[in-house]
Amino acid sequence: MFSFNKLVVSCAPLMACTVLFASAWPQSSRVQSVAPANGNAANTVAPSPPTRATPAEAAPSQIGHTSSTVTNTGAGTPAAASPYDLVIGAGDLLQIAVFGADDFDKVVRVSSSGDVSLPFIGSVRLAGLTTTQAEKLLEKRLLDGGYFADPQVSVFEKEYQTQGVSVAGEVQKPGIYPMLGSHRLFDVISAAGGTTLKAGNQVTISHRDASQPPQTVTLAGNSSDSTRNNPEVLPGDTVVVQKAGIVYVVGDVRTPGGFVMDKPVVTVLQALAMAQGANTTAKLDAARLIRRTGDQREDVPIALKKILSSQAPDVNLQADDILFVPNSRAKSALHRGLEAIVQAATGVAIYSHPL
Repeated sequence: MFSFNKLVVSCAPLMACTVLFASAWPQSSRVQSVAPANGNAANTVAPSPPTRATPAEAAPSQIGHTSSTVTNTGAGTPAAASPYDLVIGAGDLLQIAVFGADDFDKVVRVSSSGDVSLPFIGSVRLAGLTTTQAEKLLEKRLLDGGYFADPQVSVFEKEYQTQGVSVAGEVQKPGIYPMLGSHRLFDVISAAGGTTLKAGNQVTISHRDASQPPQTVTLAGNSSDSTRNNPEVLPGDTVVVQKAGIVYVVGDVRTPGGFVMDKPVVTVLQALAMAQGANTTAKLDAARLIRRTGDQREDVPIALKKILSSQAPDVNLQADDILFVPNSRAKSALHRGLEAIVQAATGVAIYSHPL
């Protein structure tokens, strides 16, 4: 006979497993009955478990607003170019591109008038602007014309034609030297091979900014003045090394020649010292100073003997002055013409003293 007790015992493990399985089921995954307000059980629904929105599923309006905020952080009128910034000039080669528009990627050369021709917007003047300023200008033109909703323009300088420093005057190799960024005056002069024997200690720097007056620098050998006498030179500047004044000492002296005036004022005694003094046969009382005044030459007697004995004041010389010391044995030397003295002065060697 079938035993009911055995059936209950045999079903007990199954019920225990069922209860255990139900308690282990995740709460969020259980089907729950939600009774509507009208009591219609047919409309009972089982809500799906909650999910977490990924960044890609965020609202597009929020993403666009954030991107616009970042993009427009530096928007507006760009700041004025610093003197140290490189600016676009005539002849420069530019690569201009718009992000996401390959057809707009162009390599153009700036015309002599400072303009470039680009698709959609035509001719645009970029000379005198930095690359950052040019990018802002092109973005505004494209945006105002309605060609792009949010143009991202990049301007890259492939070749600089106007960022050199012009070096002229008394240098070994005058010319234009490409120097990007700022450099010191000594760097520029060194690039030009250094100064010539006739170079003076005056250098004129004309800046690319016409509103700034030319700067005159006095070169000196004093190391303490190296910073003041070695200013910065920017691309586009012009450096002119002035010719030094030369005084000539000819006649009965140990080393006749032309001597560079390494200081603004050179006296008769200093010029005679550069010529290593007069010979014992020189007639010091008959020394003469030949000076150009306009188109004329002036012959001025110099009491050289009294100057040497401190009985007469020393005389300041000017550039291109000629100090002639005759020979006492040649009486005719006192009557030598000015042209003969000038020819003797122009035929002597020129010595340069380091600054």
